[in-house]
Amino acid sequence: MPQPVDLSKYATRAPDDLDRDEAEKETEKRVKRIGELMEKVKANGEHAVLIVLQGMDAAGKDGAMRHVFGQVPPYALRTVAFGKPTDEEFDHDFLWRIHQHVPAKGEMVIFNRSHYEDVLIQRVYGWIDEEQVKRRMESINAFEKLLQYDNSTLILKFYLHISKDQQKEELMERVEEEEKYYKHKDGDWRERENWDEYREAYQDAISHSDIRWHIVGTDQRWYRNYRMSQIVVEALENLDMDWPELVTNGNYGE
Repeated sequence: MPQPVDLSKYATRAPDDLDRDEAEKETEKRVKRIGELMEKVKANGEHAVLIVLQGMDAAGKDGAMRHVFGQVPPYALRTVAFGKPTDEEFDHDFLWRIHQHVPAKGEMVIFNRSHYEDVLIQRVYGWIDEEQVKRRMESINAFEKLLQYDNSTLILKFYLHISKDQQKEELMERVEEEEKYYKHKDGDWRERENWDEYREAYQDAISHSDIRWHIVGTDQRWYRNYRMSQIVVEALENLDMDWPELVTNGNYGE
């Protein structure tokens, strides 16, 4: 039986003894290192990297992409945002639209929302029943194992853990600050009314995942960047990559 996850036991803020200035300096180094390591991933062509970002509205998914992965070479990076399925996507199995966007070897792909939406929003609104949720989680676990073992895909899943009070503050900024108007959606406030239901759905999805979720506090964006960059660097370093050897026909310089 999976160990149940209780998100209320996870902090949404940085530890009190973590100095912000030092953390931001360390984050800057790590972000640069992520870019260097992705150069190796691209050069080797032996691994794919999938980053999954999930979280409540205003949890900071866009900011995480910008601040943590900003040094990844553009030719080794794609980002995909998953919203409401199209009519064509609804006519296929729920993983159909996901599979075509997974990373190739030598590439990092960031999912801004992901295949987990189909066991979150659809569950909250009662569009699928609990038996369908169970089957979909089984399919998700099988799908991720396929990517992991059949295509050497490093999968890093992040739940960006925001408090309800901080979410309200972030959503208010979208109606009060001109440079954030474009982010405002009335629907985000309606979704906020389902906070408890989404929290329960997330806890269940995290609990029943075979590949680990990293739960990262995001009330303080600098801490989100610090913690995420640490996790990504360690995972990429563990791939233990070398630069490819020179391959030549011996005719250079003639």
